[in-house]
Amino acid sequence: MELKTKINAEDGKQELTITREFDLPLELLFKAYADPEIVAQWMGTKVVKLENKKQGGYQFETSDPKGNKHVFSGAIHDVIPNKKITRTFEMENTPFPAQLEFLEFEKITDAISKLTMHVIYRSVELRDQILKMPFAAGINMAHNRLQEIISKLKKNLLKTKILNLNL
Repeated sequence: MELKTKINAEDGKQELTITREFDLPLELLFKAYADPEIVAQWMGTKVVKLENKKQGGYQFETSDPKGNKHVFSGAIHDVIPNKKITRTFEMENTPFPAQLEFLEFEKITDAISKLTMHVIYRSVELRDQILKMPFAAGINMAHNRLQEIISKLKKNLLKTKILNLNL
């Protein structure tokens, strides 16, 4: 299966870039990262907190098949709607420290948009450890779910618009 989400990790650097084009308008792609109900659906997680604003924060919880709880959280440093989110990301109870993420949202056409994530790790070794995990497959799977869920939402919004026009 082709991985639509691309990861570029240059040797010797403590960063990577993740890119993905979605068959979604820019506003819906951004909403997938900003709306707690939508985030919960495509990430398959419980959204405890999501404050997409400057000085905001977030916390997500999920459980593995053994029932172990995993908590992901971070601080949101900057948000420009439909343009960018700057945040930290941290997984509790792991040896991995916080990472810095710059998410940029770009309109390609009215129906296609692009997400570019620039992720900075504390060290090259740490970044390389992350890449040895099923990281690429996991983020690709999550982005596939995002595309699927938002596409359904888009269809439902279109149906609602058509129904309202007919009333």
